[in-house]
Amino acid sequence: MTQADKILDFLTKLPDPGPLPKGVDVMNPFTDPRAFALVQRFYRKYYNDNTPRIAILGINPGRFGGGITGIPFTDPIKLEKYCGIENDYDKRGELSADFIYRMIEAYGGPEAFYGRFYISAVSPLGFVLNGKNMNYYDDAELERGLHTFIIQCLNTQLVFPLDRKRCFCLGEGKNFKYLVKLNRDHAFFDEIIPLPHPRFIMQYRRKRVEEYVRRYVDALNAE
Repeated sequence: MTQADKILDFLTKLPDPGPLPKGVDVMNPFTDPRAFALVQRFYRKYYNDNTPRIAILGINPGRFGGGITGIPFTDPIKLEKYCGIENDYDKRGELSADFIYRMIEAYGGPEAFYGRFYISAVSPLGFVLNGKNMNYYDDAELERGLHTFIIQCLNTQLVFPLDRKRCFCLGEGKNFKYLVKLNRDHAFFDEIIPLPHPRFIMQYRRKRVEEYVRRYVDALNAE
């Protein structure tokens, strides 16, 4: 089995996240045949080997990126423009995807980037409350309820295999704090390195985007 086979098997067999707080809905694009066809094309294009990747973990998918395409930080525009995977979704951009693909281009393009890194999220499933994106840590009940699900998902992904020497965490605040605590209890990785979340950069530091792109690339290239 290649990395692509293992990733696709994981995504089709995601554990039950458990009961959700009232009003919270889950986003699972992997049950949508149209989205999953794109997911298959993406992973078979970039992960059709058995080379260990370094993990980059975001928070959870959003409605206009991974929540639609099933591919982390990849909206329908980026999927077509940069990955060469045509799709018939509405071509609406997503801020975090805007940054990630600027960074991927600076790194050397999708083949170079995805040949070395694997992007996922602490929670591979996304959440919506009253029609708006919700982070897993925004609600204490949701965070507690997802604890076992998150551990199961991380353990499964480690055997793709992932490089366990280090992991990059997107988000220097709550996501990093949660992942560090989880790692302390379960020893997933030797080191977790935080990076500013792409959404934060694009929303609050847009004039300094190139500086943050360089910061990412330098961190990813550091030994």
